[in-house]
Amino acid sequence: MTTELPMADGPPPRERADAARNRAKVLAAAERLFAEGDPTAVTMDDIARAAGIGRGTLYRRYPDRASIARALLDEHERALQERLLRGAPPLGPGDGGDGDDGRNGAGGAGAVTPAERLAAFYAAMVELLETHVHLVLGAETGAARYRTGAYAFWRLHVAHLAREAGRPDPEVLADQLLAPLAPELFRHQREAGLTPARITAGLAVLAHGTLG
Repeated sequence: MTTELPMADGPPPRERADAARNRAKVLAAAERLFAEGDPTAVTMDDIARAAGIGRGTLYRRYPDRASIARALLDEHERALQERLLRGAPPLGPGDGGDGDDGRNGAGGAGAVTPAERLAAFYAAMVELLETHVHLVLGAETGAARYRTGAYAFWRLHVAHLAREAGRPDPEVLADQLLAPLAPELFRHQREAGLTPARITAGLAVLAHGTLG
């Protein structure tokens, strides 16, 4: 894949020591609040109180709750993006870079198929959601999900796999294949008693049925 993919939000800009301390307080307080209850019910006032800072100080750095959750999610999403771009198969393309090592698609002995790569991506996303769904719910629910750099990255990756598999209209198919990873659905499934292993297995069936 030669397209330059959008990444998760970049690291914070250089800042004064007091600003760095406030940022650390905000992120620690927000992560605790998101993990303790319903992340979508956490307010900016809740975060300011828990961090022990003023509302003005909080809003100067973060315009809303979603921006705080995105800051917490950033390093986890970036790590997965790196594995997709340069990691070992089947999640990544191997040493040659995405699409450059001859192991993707239908060609070559021992080739990793688009369906296998999609199934591996699903498995990695289930791991991320299992550990950080409270952050994803704070950052990427509803329409906000589609405006993040991470979603744009996942969408291009899945569209690339669909294109490799020869499926028509891969851009439309990419959104449809990402829909089962919505954090609200994942939380519903876990609360209904489904294990991560069962969710991953179901997504593998979807991957192979669609791109196999």
